Amino acid sequence: MRYEFRVDGHVSEPVAKAFPELQNVRAARQTLFFGSVTDETQLVGLLGRFRDFGLQVDEMRQLPD
Repeated sequence: MRYEFRVDGHVSEPVAKAFPELQNVRAARQTLFFGSVTDETQLVGLLGRFRDFGLQVDEMRQLPD
């Protein structure tokens, strides 16, 4: 499954590199992370990592394959 995570604000390069399994792109006032998520355990882990870095996930959605 592919997911997109919309994070509030622009993240720094070192923080973006903390998510090597996801690609990222800057948008207006947000950073979009997207990529494949293999299972629910990985999804929960990603959300926890966003939280640990103090990033607010404004939106999360599953993308078509």
